[in-house]
Amino acid sequence: MNTSTNNAYDVIVIGAGHNGLTTAALLAKQGRKVLVLERRSTIGGLAASEEFHPGYHTTGVLHDSGQVRAQVVRGLDLKSHGLQIRPGRPSLLVLDPEDQGMLLSNRERRTTKELHFYSPEDARQYRQYRKFIRHVAGVVNRIFDQLPPATDSPNGRTLWDLFKAGFALRRLGRSTMLDLMRIAPMCVADWLNEWFDNNRLKAALAAAGLSGNFAGPWSPGSAFNLLLWECAAKYRLEGGPSSLIAALEKAFFSLGGEIRTDSEVNEIQVEKRQIKGVVLKNKERIKAAIVAASCDPRHTFLDLVPANQIENWQQQRIQHIRGAGTTAKVNLALNSPLEFNARAGEKITFARTGHHLDHIEKAFDACKYGRFSDDPILDIHIPTGSNPDLAPAGHSVVSILAHFVPYRLTSGWDAEQNEKLGDTIVAALERYAPGVRDSIVARQVLSPLDLEQRYGLVQGHILHGEHALDQLILRPTPECARYHTPITGLYLCGSGSHPGGGITCGPGALAASAIAQI
Repeated sequence: MNTSTNNAYDVIVIGAGHNGLTTAALLAKQGRKVLVLERRSTIGGLAASEEFHPGYHTTGVLHDSGQVRAQVVRGLDLKSHGLQIRPGRPSLLVLDPEDQGMLLSNRERRTTKELHFYSPEDARQYRQYRKFIRHVAGVVNRIFDQLPPATDSPNGRTLWDLFKAGFALRRLGRSTMLDLMRIAPMCVADWLNEWFDNNRLKAALAAAGLSGNFAGPWSPGSAFNLLLWECAAKYRLEGGPSSLIAALEKAFFSLGGEIRTDSEVNEIQVEKRQIKGVVLKNKERIKAAIVAASCDPRHTFLDLVPANQIENWQQQRIQHIRGAGTTAKVNLALNSPLEFNARAGEKITFARTGHHLDHIEKAFDACKYGRFSDDPILDIHIPTGSNPDLAPAGHSVVSILAHFVPYRLTSGWDAEQNEKLGDTIVAALERYAPGVRDSIVARQVLSPLDLEQRYGLVQGHILHGEHALDQLILRPTPECARYHTPITGLYLCGSGSHPGGGITCGPGALAASAIAQI
């Protein structure tokens, strides 16, 4: 039945993930009437806490929440809404099948002490590495925490934006500025080889620059991704990503915002290249002069915006955004705590496989040819280590992100391939935690195709498009780089926009600032 609503809103936000909620809350703070529409029955997107087996809950698909922008926390006073922040990143155990592995602590002194056991020289180099990151972090973060340069300004604004960015870099000193320019196109393997000798340490650090992307250690530009992560990752959130969603929801409601779940947008209404509102799957029409889409730009323009409202060249640019997913998710419900044989008796909440750059590259090689490796790279998070309420007493939840699992699997994704992937990941985990297979109560396997279908991720890409140099500087396309689009009143506010994906709230906050200027 074709129904309509007389309720008009100032802004409609599509998607109730962390970026959508950030945009909505910041605009509601300005006194605007804001409605958030979410296709699923729960909010949070990739940061949502979900029960995957009776009594067992995750804290979200993604693990890393240490890049949430401080200005968002302050601007929405998220601490008063229950968000608890702890300084330092979570400690990371780098697993090795041959020995006890390497523990990178959230405290630099402890890490250097651990590294000294393997190589006194690498321990010294690690202190220099961290010193370099601290030196450049302020400038790098400043550039990526502000609106990107204007590409269509008639008053010289583009030159002024570029001048400010260049001046900020120049203040680092000529040597450091040139070093940053040299690092940007490098592969992460070459950059880390300049710093360290220990293969395990290099592999552990490299992983952060590769996560979610179609890139291996020797892929050009991967060093830049690692640098961005190192500069932005500062702390950890108690309760993981889902705690951020809970705080954003409370902040938004306190500002008079409205959220409607089970409300999938079927079409963004446009007349003469001007936004009029949206039409839901149930044919309901909701009016608004501004629509902010936190979904993938490819979904926004190719599925939601009527085809006759965008130029052919714009459509082609959107169609050619690179972004085929390479990440799968496996959730395990265990009837006992997970313990790694290398660190028996120690409380480990975060571990990673991939003890050598060659190990990582081989896993990527399989992905390049439409397969997943028999020895995959795993990010292993045990949220019950800090929040035992996520599982029955004495039990545990293990959340695993498996990297280099192709969206375009040569044989195609089906139930049989999902089971094969699950078996492969459990077998890999068993090498480091013997007996884990016998402790499994239930497991959930989400291939990149499953992530696409469940969370609306185009081609299953968790970052809404590759983090490559050409897709980071003016993201997603030059004409949409500052969040507004060629359609008046349509804005982008998700991970497909500057400064990119991950749980940062950066795109949502910057989009809100762009909308606030109108």
